[in-house]
Amino acid sequence: MLIGTILRNKGSEVATVRPDATVRELLASLAEHNIGAVVVSDDGSTIAGIVSERDVVRKLNDRGAGVLDATVAEIMTSEVRTCAPDANVDDLRRTMTTHRIRHVPVIDSGRLVGIVSIGDVVKSAIEELETEKASLVDYLHR
Repeated sequence: MLIGTILRNKGSEVATVRPDATVRELLASLAEHNIGAVVVSDDGSTIAGIVSERDVVRKLNDRGAGVLDATVAEIMTSEVRTCAPDANVDDLRRTMTTHRIRHVPVIDSGRLVGIVSIGDVVKSAIEELETEKASLVDYLHR
């Protein structure tokens, strides 16, 4: 299965936050969208970084509550792993597992077109297994 198939099923909406937003504003966005990470972007189509709940928790531990007034740029991960819509889901699953990342932005022709979470990848694997099972059961009952 390809990443583009996942995006067609889940949609291509991506929550973004500007680098100059405060961590407090970031947390409001995460809560509003009920998500675990957002792409950091000045314009909604290019990627400056990514920031997750995990990043916030670690910085809170290091710096205390004062981090809530810091900018997102101060806590974001700036080296972001991305993939293309034509990337293979199995390859992305290995990358996410190896590098212990849960969210990967999807880029097409230099533009942000979606985001895939580890939950999306696991869901696609389950769907593939269910389809294979149904085919095998159908084959056996013929």
